[in-house]
Amino acid sequence: MSRAASQTMKIQKPVVVSEKGLVASQNRIASEIGANILRKGGNAIDSAIATSFALGVVEPWMSGIGGGGYMIIRRANDEGAHVVDFGMRSPSMLKKEDYPVIGGKANDLFPWPVVKDDANVFGAKAIAIPGQVAGMAKAHETFGSLPWADLLAPAIIEAEEGLLVDWYAQLILASAAKGLAKFPASRAVYLEEDGFPKASAWTALGQTRCDQSDLATTLATIASQGAKAFYQGSIAQNMVDDLKAAGGHHSLQDFNDYRAQIVPASEFRYKGHRIFGTPEITAGPTLERVFQWLKEWSPDGMRPSAEDFTTFDQVIRKANQERFETMGDVANEPVPGCTTHFNIVDEEGTMVSVTQTLLSIFGSRMTLPSSGVLMNNGIMWFDPESGKPNSIGPNKRCLSNMCPTLLERSDGTRFGLGAAGGRKIMPAVAQLISYLLDFGMDANTAMHEPRIDVSLSETTIIDHTLPEPIRTALKQKLPSMTEAPRTVYPYHFACPSIIERNGTMNAGTTEIMAPWADTVSAES
Repeated sequence: MSRAASQTMKIQKPVVVSEKGLVASQNRIASEIGANILRKGGNAIDSAIATSFALGVVEPWMSGIGGGGYMIIRRANDEGAHVVDFGMRSPSMLKKEDYPVIGGKANDLFPWPVVKDDANVFGAKAIAIPGQVAGMAKAHETFGSLPWADLLAPAIIEAEEGLLVDWYAQLILASAAKGLAKFPASRAVYLEEDGFPKASAWTALGQTRCDQSDLATTLATIASQGAKAFYQGSIAQNMVDDLKAAGGHHSLQDFNDYRAQIVPASEFRYKGHRIFGTPEITAGPTLERVFQWLKEWSPDGMRPSAEDFTTFDQVIRKANQERFETMGDVANEPVPGCTTHFNIVDEEGTMVSVTQTLLSIFGSRMTLPSSGVLMNNGIMWFDPESGKPNSIGPNKRCLSNMCPTLLERSDGTRFGLGAAGGRKIMPAVAQLISYLLDFGMDANTAMHEPRIDVSLSETTIIDHTLPEPIRTALKQKLPSMTEAPRTVYPYHFACPSIIERNGTMNAGTTEIMAPWADTVSAES
């Protein structure tokens, strides 16, 4: 833990309450756009589509049309829930020999063995076929009510104006400048001509923006021609040409064949509560395993104790170990089993929870010159070593860490939640679910409660604001432990958001340390 960080500062982010519905996302602008769709009479799915496209513009390093994700929907009067699966998949012509393992341990999101030239992390060979556009189109076709073009219009306006570089954007740009500088189109959008990151203005009178005009043109084409323009039309052909020119093995057929799908959400009962999650090769099945093993456990008090955190640590580690050993896309069939998350509830009570990603911050770091699309590095989800369920291979679905989740507590209160943060996502979501269900907390209390992170194989990270007796006890109970602050950057304990519906009243809250994240009410 940094000795320079303030030890006395306390930050709170009050919950937003509304009967008209609300949007809780990692960017205030995107939340405003989603809430405005609700004000215009759109439902929660319409709002989610608009929010999704907007986030790809105003928070481009986390997600966008060059990525993928999962949406879970429970309409107000439905007994069950649906999942829109728009996860990414590897190109059908991918060549495993392009990813030779040279030893050591990678230093990006996952501790895989290092691949020569980081081919699974940076550039064209790291890029999987994106699903975000297809996923939003599938959700709109099945559940939407407002015109498709109207839902993309706000994102187009934001892209035409260009991303405003404030202090937080400058921080993120600086953290990724070395990687972005390798790709001319990325360099042109996000860096200065000399390769340094764009900087925020020192006063309110000046503004620095990133030029997203090419992305605006692409979004406008998708708005007018539909998702098919991204997968079958000139956009798709141009993207394939750009990828091939950069050494990728993507084909127009890969884009033509991509399909988002709607599947039933997994549902499991937990101590009288209902949990709806994502099935198959997401973190949803691993989350379910956590709660299967927690069924016989009960907390002693109203807040987690050292014993409770020790239980979380043991159970989450056990579930993760099972996940890493058994899950993946084997023979292209689903196996049971830096990102952004947002939640929406409308006036009727329909809830939507969405996690979408480019995977790493700025994904592959490669912006395609013909379309302005920043592309994912979804190939990094695969284990580069052969012979594993999740080994790199052609035409395979990516094993993701995402687990957007909906809850119905035994008292009738409903929640939607999820998080960003790679392998930190599931441990954070599991603890928050326990706070809401086992400890009976509301969304606001749960969000402010300290957590631990169990995503590292050998070390547990604990929030240094936990009471001293708990920290002392955990030092004795956990094999390896380190303290860390809950900071703006990096997010040691993931970056979650939660919505809550009790009767006709809705509430929403976002990660207290996320400076852009906010909840916006649909009330005028």
